[in-house]
Amino acid sequence: MCVSTDHAEFFGTTLFIGRRHHSQHGLIHVLGYQNTAVNLAAGTNAMLLHLPAHSMTRENFLSAGNCPEILSRMVDAARPRTRGATDRSRGSGTGTPVQVFDHDIYTVLLADDATRIPAALTQVPSRKRPRLDPELLRFYADHYPDHTIVVCCFDNADAKRAGPLLLWYQPLEPDLLTAPALDCHTGGVPATDTPVPADHWVLFGTDEASYDWGTPVNYPIDMPDQLYEFLPGTVMGSYFGHEPLPNGDFAITHDDLLAGSLDRIRRLQPAVHRF
Repeated sequence: MCVSTDHAEFFGTTLFIGRRHHSQHGLIHVLGYQNTAVNLAAGTNAMLLHLPAHSMTRENFLSAGNCPEILSRMVDAARPRTRGATDRSRGSGTGTPVQVFDHDIYTVLLADDATRIPAALTQVPSRKRPRLDPELLRFYADHYPDHTIVVCCFDNADAKRAGPLLLWYQPLEPDLLTAPALDCHTGGVPATDTPVPADHWVLFGTDEASYDWGTPVNYPIDMPDQLYEFLPGTVMGSYFGHEPLPNGDFAITHDDLLAGSLDRIRRLQPAVHRF
């Protein structure tokens, strides 16, 4: 359900991608990501995500506070009916090649160029510092040159439900909502020509939807107030896990989302990362 830097298992993944006109940031996309991680490596490990965005900083990460169930509340809303974290910065501001900071169980590295990540690993605590395959970083540099790369380092040997990663960005393609879901759990380069198992809830939101679009989300009463500016009042979504899928990301056009056409969700593979 994602790419790891060493042997690991990830299951119960929830992906949210929303489109929103923010009063301060303009037209943005918002990503929510959560799963259960099991580190099968002898030492440290990390999870890699790629985002279709430029110039992200640690300020793009949103705190879920004491509300780890935000994304599960979205799943509850989208599920067919049968009847959080505080950042502790280690990096500097905008313009640094790689930024390093804490978010929930992770130490996060944020980079525009994947090949510059190894030089920043000394800023990661040794108990979380992963071994990074140079070929894996070259894969991201070659296939996602315009993306921001997020490396989430962790050292938990047992399964642990992490709090949600919540972040916003100004997207490269505003009318294409893309949720990162490239899959490889060995530390090597993902095999893009082999189907992979799925265990994903994929959720979408937009502030341009009609009044009767989607299902309302019952957010936790103590959810941080600032998140209401970023998260949708209603969501639509689908579960993927019944059969293997082509290795890649989930994506849907904004027009198809507004029409409620979730059957138009596609898998975007790295070699043809476009609609």
